[in-house]
Amino acid sequence: MRILVSGCAGFVGSHLADRLIEEGHAVVGVDNFLTGRRSNLDHFDGLPRFQFLEQDVTEKFSPDGRFDHVLHLASPASPLDYLNYPIESLEVGSSGTKNLLDLALAHGAGFLLASTSECYGDPLEHPQKETYWGHVNPVGARSVCDEAKRFAEALTMAYHRRHGLNTHIARIFNTYGPRMKLNDGRVVPTFIDQALHGRPLTVYGDGSQTRSFCYVSDLVEGLYRLMQCREALPVNLGNPAEITILEFARQIQRLTGTSAPIEFRPLPEDDPKQRQPDISKAKCLLGWEPTVQLEEGLRRTIEYFQRAG
Repeated sequence: MRILVSGCAGFVGSHLADRLIEEGHAVVGVDNFLTGRRSNLDHFDGLPRFQFLEQDVTEKFSPDGRFDHVLHLASPASPLDYLNYPIESLEVGSSGTKNLLDLALAHGAGFLLASTSECYGDPLEHPQKETYWGHVNPVGARSVCDEAKRFAEALTMAYHRRHGLNTHIARIFNTYGPRMKLNDGRVVPTFIDQALHGRPLTVYGDGSQTRSFCYVSDLVEGLYRLMQCREALPVNLGNPAEITILEFARQIQRLTGTSAPIEFRPLPEDDPKQRQPDISKAKCLLGWEPTVQLEEGLRRTIEYFQRAG
């Protein structure tokens, strides 16, 4: 198949492009490098089944050739990125999503939206099922991410209902692994960076808030399976193994061997207290669940950052 991947220079997008090429497909990667990195694409140089277009998807464009699937991963994903680029985050969720839906419609292609667990906000239901509507502050600092993705989901479903477009929505929970940026504000690279440089690991609040961390290869497997099914409604993709942030910080201390202490700071606005996916639907629909244990995934990620310097 020939598949367009927006946001292909990003952390998840570049890993997904790897998987698609490994499966024998041709990939046209699209990115404007607002938050993606050219270095994530270096290993594609000279590869005949990979083509790259430097393009902002919020602007109309008409790439050459036909596509079987359009996979929309373009979006500032980390708190630091979407707070630095609030308007761009909203634009890529709205006009960017519409442009790529129009492209899929014109090509009779399948469309997959990389949405987010941020749609659940600071959830009042735990763990979160796809049927939960969320508890989101629409005017808070995080709303530029939350509402961009919520609108993108609504627009995707509108195209499915109006045009019969074969669409898919993945609600992605905390994902980690190689090619993350150390300075992107997410807890995994932040803790690893602090630990490797002997700086205090910053835990917000008392550290009792929970997250569930999914290794990137597991997520990509879920995305690849979802792309090929016929389910239009959202599907959670994440690891249901829940851990407190304080426990997670201590695990990073142990795996890196750092003597750096833990430093507590005030909680940021609208920081979710719990985040854990119910993946019953993915298990039933896709036969999918994560296989990489947290300790093994963290070892691989730490080794990547050590090699990267």
